[in-house]
Amino acid sequence: MPLNELAVPERVTGERQVRRKLEVGRLAKLFIAEDADPAMVGPLEAEARRQDIPVERVSDMVRLGRACAISRGASVAGIKR
Repeated sequence: MPLNELAVPERVTGERQVRRKLEVGRLAKLFIAEDADPAMVGPLEAEARRQDIPVERVSDMVRLGRACAISRGASVAGIKR
C-alpha cells in the first residue's frame, strides 16, 4: 500500500475535510483506515465509489495519521484533484 502518495500538499485529512471535497467533486483518491468507525466512513466510501474515485484501505488509523504527517490517528484521508 503506497502511503507515500499522501506526502503531498494536496492532501486532506479527517472526515469533515474529506466530505467537503467529495461534495464538490474535488477528490482524486480516498484512504480509509480499517479500524475506523464504519458508521462514519461508510457513507464516505459509498460516495467515493459512486463517483468512481479509487478507495484504498490502510491497516490502522495511526499509520494513516503518520502518512499524513499528523501526530494522531486519522480515520480517512484523501488526495485533492
